[in-house]
Amino acid sequence: MQEIDFDSDSFADIVAKDSRYAARAYALLTSVIHVLSEGGKHMSGEEILEEFRETALDQYGPLAYTVLTEWGVKRCEDIGEMMFNLVDSGRVHKDENDSAESFVGGYDFKEAFLGPFDT
Repeated sequence: MQEIDFDSDSFADIVAKDSRYAARAYALLTSVIHVLSEGGKHMSGEEILEEFRETALDQYGPLAYTVLTEWGVKRCEDIGEMMFNLVDSGRVHKDENDSAESFVGGYDFKEAFLGPFDT
């Protein structure tokens, strides 16, 4: 797993336009995109959501839900919003089939990030 480098991009331009999400949330999502796009493969919203979940759980364990909600990421739709903010900033490219709707209702955030640690 690639270590997230929060210093490589401050995402200040995006956060200045849309302050709902912390720069660190964009760093995490960018790391996910990097992993998924190896080999030039286009990724679906479902693939992004699943890799985001796995990466957050791997990086933050039982604190993942707390960390993400602190950063403003509280539902799958937030990940979609962040993706399109990255597109608008020129950091990520999209094709004609990409839409924010592909991130709607992906999974229940609480269950996805707290469920693996329920005892």
